[in-house]
Amino acid sequence: MSQNLVLMLLGGALLRISAFSTTYVNYVKPGFRPFLIAAGVVIFAIGVLGLIRRAASGEHHHHGPKVAWLLCLPVFAVFLVAPPALGSFAAARSDAPPPPAPQVLDAYAPLEGDRPAEMPMSEFIGRVFSDSNQTLKDKRVKLTGFVTPARKKGQWYVTRMQLACCAADAYALKVIVRDAPPPKPDTWVQVTGTWVPTEIDENATGVIYAELAASDVEPVEAPSEPYE
Repeated sequence: MSQNLVLMLLGGALLRISAFSTTYVNYVKPGFRPFLIAAGVVIFAIGVLGLIRRAASGEHHHHGPKVAWLLCLPVFAVFLVAPPALGSFAAARSDAPPPPAPQVLDAYAPLEGDRPAEMPMSEFIGRVFSDSNQTLKDKRVKLTGFVTPARKKGQWYVTRMQLACCAADAYALKVIVRDAPPPKPDTWVQVTGTWVPTEIDENATGVIYAELAASDVEPVEAPSEPYE
């Protein structure tokens, strides 16, 4: 009977985070929701059918291995203390690969008007390192992310984690913020500022980060989808 109860708990946990809340976006991309719901329904149904068959057969004395209950530990974690989305702790230990050598790309549309252009972190970094027209030059932009402290004293990053599939393969998109005191780590902020051109040394080692001279840093609520 213990195996069937474990299956029901596992299925219930999947349904709780995917069908009845949006907690699942802390772990996987939003497109996986239908598959999580389907998996939860199937696992829960298998557990229920197992209990029904066991009750119908009149078997009451056979017990499965007690170690099976260890599978319930992550279930209890989801129900009691759901792990949050990845934040500054993970970002500080994740360095994105160095940007590719500058290429002649004209795919980015010009930024029109005088109002700050709000854009994803990935687009800003792409314009910094791959836009031959330098459409960011002298333009104000808005970036939204959480605060990650830098190793250099007084320096910090506005950060967004990007997923290919799930949190296990996430990597950090980080932009150095200048001219603004560092807020508390993991605080979600919207940074308004202008791009700071960076000279890329082809012989340099390590990671080169895009930079933004901040004119305003405003705390904001964490978005419903924390990853890009």
